[in-house]
Amino acid sequence: MDFSLEDPSGLKLHFPVNPSEVNIRRDKSFETITIIRGGELDVPQGVKVKEIAFSSFFPANYDASYCQYEPLPDPQTAMNQLNTWMESQDPLRLRITGTQVNVLVMLSAHNSSFRGGEPGDVYFDVTFRTWNDYKVRTLDERLGSSGGESRPDIKPLPATYKVKLGDSLWAIAKMNLGSGSRWREIYEANRGIIGDNPDLIQPDQELVMPG
Repeated sequence: MDFSLEDPSGLKLHFPVNPSEVNIRRDKSFETITIIRGGELDVPQGVKVKEIAFSSFFPANYDASYCQYEPLPDPQTAMNQLNTWMESQDPLRLRITGTQVNVLVMLSAHNSSFRGGEPGDVYFDVTFRTWNDYKVRTLDERLGSSGGESRPDIKPLPATYKVKLGDSLWAIAKMNLGSGSRWREIYEANRGIIGDNPDLIQPDQELVMPG
């Protein structure tokens, strides 16, 4: 299991020590999932994650009993990078390998601390909020080409989903509509894009999600 962050420029930071647990906040509930030493973290699809938080540390020296890889990043450099990302307006890609966590997030908070007897080690807490690319229309666009005499268009813009490598219509329906059995609705709404075979969807296809 590997925890990593990547920014739009391709700069990636791997967390060398897996946290003992991850806290996942959804709309009306909190969930704590224990993942000590490579245990499973399997976030159910169909429920939109709002917040992900965990704690760990950047060790100054490699120890095979808990470090996931080497060479290790300099602890203070790693913390400075987290601070830079927190101040940025660009989303980050948070990945936890072996799980379904592969989402765009904003780093909303992080704290660091030092402990006596562990010189050079930096402990941290991080909190991420999932990021959405909202489509915003101007007032002129809502009023239409006739100007202010037209009635405002209050019909919401349709939600879309960009296909990723390894996706299937069933998985997309499960994640976005709450039930994999609704895959046919996606197919019927996008038959002109997908073609005659619903199993042959391609990465980067922009699919319209049914209401």
